[in-house]
Amino acid sequence: MIEIFSEYPLLLLFVVASLGYLLGTIKVKGSSLGVAAVLFTGLAFGAIDPRLQIPEIIFLLGLTLFVYSIGLSSGPAFFSSYQKNGIRDFLFILMMLVFSGVIASGLWLLFGFSAATITGIYTGSTTNTAALAGVLDYIHSSIDKETAATLIQEAVVGYSFSYPMGVFGSIIAIVLMEKVLKVDYVEEQNQLKKIYPIAEKMVTVSIEVTNEAVCHIQLRDLLKEYEWEVSFGRIFHEGHQALINWDTVFEIGDIIVVIGSEEDVATVAQAFGKFSDALYQYDRSQFDSRRIFVSNTMIAGRTIASLNIQEKFHTVITRIRRGDMDMLAKADTVLEMGDRVRFIARREDLDKLSDYFGDSYTESSKVNLFSFGLGIGLGLVLGSIEFSFGPNFSFKLGYAGGPLIVGLLLGALRRTGPVVWSLPYSANVTLQQIGLILLLTSIGVRSGNAFMQSFSIAGLWAFVAGGLISMLTAFATLAVGFKVLKMPFSLLTGMVANQPAILDFASSRSNNKVPMFGYAMMFPIALISKILIAQILFLILY
Repeated sequence: MIEIFSEYPLLLLFVVASLGYLLGTIKVKGSSLGVAAVLFTGLAFGAIDPRLQIPEIIFLLGLTLFVYSIGLSSGPAFFSSYQKNGIRDFLFILMMLVFSGVIASGLWLLFGFSAATITGIYTGSTTNTAALAGVLDYIHSSIDKETAATLIQEAVVGYSFSYPMGVFGSIIAIVLMEKVLKVDYVEEQNQLKKIYPIAEKMVTVSIEVTNEAVCHIQLRDLLKEYEWEVSFGRIFHEGHQALINWDTVFEIGDIIVVIGSEEDVATVAQAFGKFSDALYQYDRSQFDSRRIFVSNTMIAGRTIASLNIQEKFHTVITRIRRGDMDMLAKADTVLEMGDRVRFIARREDLDKLSDYFGDSYTESSKVNLFSFGLGIGLGLVLGSIEFSFGPNFSFKLGYAGGPLIVGLLLGALRRTGPVVWSLPYSANVTLQQIGLILLLTSIGVRSGNAFMQSFSIAGLWAFVAGGLISMLTAFATLAVGFKVLKMPFSLLTGMVANQPAILDFASSRSNNKVPMFGYAMMFPIALISKILIAQILFLILY
């Protein structure tokens, strides 16, 4: 079997991926490793025989696909968050990264590691291969060959032993701090739904107008005053049915249909009067409802307000479904390929609306290979540029940083003229999953043999030190961010997710996408800072 796996690396790739994914579904006391189990399955296979290898191009492809698709989906929320708390978040992330370097220095004194070993442990515990590469390049170019060879080996051994604990440490910290801080993800999600595009439970209710204070006032003026986060559908006035629009004026006895979260519709009901138990049989001969797919590239990437829908059709958009997520339709909501838009419209307008929005599931699921390939190409070009700061320090953003930064920028732009940069939701999720599986399988198999070859008492201490750096940094980040800065815990779990397996674990714990926004906020800063900190650490301690 070893001979077959060594001869056919693609077979090895998919066996490791499938077994790891299966193990990741097993729950112990309600918790599971999720896709992170693929990494540890790869470590086990890699430790069996040094001939078991997966080509580096698979690793680079997985890394690029994963970070670029994360960037595209996180771009809008990333820049929106930094506009609100940019300086605070930047300084907080930077302080936590420096704190991890201080911990590494303390462990150097405590355990008596060499400068090269503790630097390797630091880069492994933060799962930052680029930082290790920067240190190795400095050692190779600045120290005599014989000494450099020894130092490089020490750094690589430290990295190999601490890398697994770089993953485990953060996962352990997340689980423990959830209990210590008594985190309520459901309550947190309710508070974050106005900031981040996360799922919320939508209900449709009927409300009877009994409050004179809201009568004879146009809806646009009521919305300015009360800032309700709901959508208005139909209105029943004296037995006649109509659609509610900005100009609608309400009267006592009207029955209106409102869509939103349970909390928000209750607020609207209190303002207008009371919930109505009356069941109306909708006259579908005049108005009907339909969900329509956005598959027209001229629609994708544009706000609902910019489409001037009500000037073209007699219709109301009540909600939008993106993946498993229901969202209210607001004027500034940006439509994306694959969105399912809920319309209430005149029957004769429904077919015209379908033609206008495309309404093709096939087309809405396709990846635009021109914009996708161009975006990744731009990211790889950016990643290949070397930034130099003096004779002793230079770095590249590499296959991770370049595509992520370009993905964030293009995701925020969404479209440039006729070119749509964003991906359909289903395609983005699929590419993230494929990229993550390729990445974790490759890392695991490649690291497994090096881990076993370096196994020793000194290596075990490096293993412990890597776990301490990872866990203490994660503990500090979660505690200070949550208790002092009052940041959402789910956002903070993304910030401590310095490796994709941790990010996937964090997302499964919170059951929403908020950790991805934290990851996108942290990664560009962390990538550059860790490269700098690692080299400073070596220079000071050597």
